[in-house]
Amino acid sequence: MNAEAPVSGVQPPPSPRTLADTGLSIITMRDLLLKTMFRTNQSQVSALSKLICLPVPLTQELVDMARAQKLLTAMGTLHATAGNEMGYELTDAGKARALDALSQSEYYGAMPVPLDQYSVQVKRQSVRDIRLTREQLMSGMGHLILPPDLIDNLGPAVTSGRSILLYGPPGNGKSSISHGIRAALGDKVYVPRAIEYSGQIISVYDPIVHSAAEMAVDDPNSLRRTSNRFDNRYVYCERPSVITGGELSLDMLDLAYNPTARTYQAPLQLKATGGIFIVDDLGRQAEPPQKIVNRWIVPLEESRDILALQSGEKFTVPFDTLVIFSTNYHPNQIFDGAALRRIFFKIKIDGPSQENFLKIFAMVARKKKMPLDETALMHLMKVKFPTIQNNYANYQPVFLIDQMIAVCEFENIPYQMTPELIDRAWSNMFVRQEDIAH
Repeated sequence: MNAEAPVSGVQPPPSPRTLADTGLSIITMRDLLLKTMFRTNQSQVSALSKLICLPVPLTQELVDMARAQKLLTAMGTLHATAGNEMGYELTDAGKARALDALSQSEYYGAMPVPLDQYSVQVKRQSVRDIRLTREQLMSGMGHLILPPDLIDNLGPAVTSGRSILLYGPPGNGKSSISHGIRAALGDKVYVPRAIEYSGQIISVYDPIVHSAAEMAVDDPNSLRRTSNRFDNRYVYCERPSVITGGELSLDMLDLAYNPTARTYQAPLQLKATGGIFIVDDLGRQAEPPQKIVNRWIVPLEESRDILALQSGEKFTVPFDTLVIFSTNYHPNQIFDGAALRRIFFKIKIDGPSQENFLKIFAMVARKKKMPLDETALMHLMKVKFPTIQNNYANYQPVFLIDQMIAVCEFENIPYQMTPELIDRAWSNMFVRQEDIAH
């Protein structure tokens, strides 16, 4: 299958017309071809072209070169499914060369994109070039009911592509707002399957992180082909969104080296290039928040990150990511002044007003088919909330209504809202302070 060139504002990476256009050395490409044939047993140029993500003519050129070096030999069309296409197999010398190359790195398949070429593409699709309207941002927030001044603050923050700190009491939608920002971005970018630096190949495309756009298949009877519209070493994807929480550790921001396969995996922030990196629940990680933010200082200020190979050699990669920190702590509790200065936007996410709480409650009830009851609502607002100083939170309507639904389903009665059910739901929202005998 070949990726179809999209109608998009992002300029696609051009498909290489010559082997020199790939930016890779001939030996690197030849060895990757041999390793791929050894590991996959593919023998036909059309199939190999898809595996190594190069156009058929360039793949044929590599095959011819390997044949001239007596690393491959032609098999002929030996089976019925081959059609008229020639098959090739590794010679003994070719197998020896493939095994030698695999001993240096188990990576095979898609040709990588040199780091300098990748840096050019990052600039073409920079997250800082996105211009969101108020309507687009509101649409991304979906069903969230947000005060107008919050959108006033979020809009410039997202459009700038700079770092954002969302803080405030728990349960008020900081995580949901982060996801809403991602949804509002809307457009798509090109993610390299792998990049190459100093002879080392680093896998970048990750199906867990990246959501590939639809693929198109060429019609063999059509004069119009899609396969050469952009460099197939890239995957056309939604802007990536990486979300981490308490499990985030600083080593997750470094290159991951597999000593058995001798291959590298890109760190999370590199996979998030062109998109969003969300650090949720900041303060719950093993490392202190100050230390985590310190790791981001150079990337946030200079739009570049520094990574290190196993050899200790350090190199620079582009950093083009909207970083969103979300925390239940007040910023002054977890950061010093220098760290706070480096986070460009600091936005407080507070609980809803009573009016907005009732709007959210009514909306959730309607969505979940729970009939509203005035007596039960008055009991909730006049009796229960004063016990917690009328501290409203955005999570409470969903929690309370789900609790009442659970009781109704267990008792096999129609969905209903009563003061008694409000009390039962409320009792599960908080844990009474008491001593437990051991």
